[in-house]
Amino acid sequence: MSKRVGLWIDRRKAVVVVVTDEGEEVVQIMSGLEKQLRRSGDSPLEGPYEPLQVPADDSRERAYTGHLNIYYDEIFSKIRDAEAILIFGPGEAKGELKERLESNNLGGRIIGIETVDKMTDHQIAAKVREYFQK
Repeated sequence: MSKRVGLWIDRRKAVVVVVTDEGEEVVQIMSGLEKQLRRSGDSPLEGPYEPLQVPADDSRERAYTGHLNIYYDEIFSKIRDAEAILIFGPGEAKGELKERLESNNLGGRIIGIETVDKMTDHQIAAKVREYFQK
């Protein structure tokens, strides 16, 4: 049975469309990450400033990277047994996932990487169906 996967991805959400001989399945994976890292606590201009109120940038960056790794691992588990993988999306996440696939010797299964804007789940599924019907 052939299994082809189309994947729309950014750092907050991934939509995985799995196309097999029996049909297709659409799975959404949410990262749970904020759009941008924000410092918590009072600002020095708004209240008392205590260094312990605000986490250090490097610890926040490590936490952010850890969340991204968990997110990419979940996506990886959904697409690892695909024969062909199409990756598309608006930002840098598609390149980061490509690097992760290549480091796990799955880079040869990537048949295309495209930059596209935000899409609905139905548009994503239609794009994947159209791509693999060619």
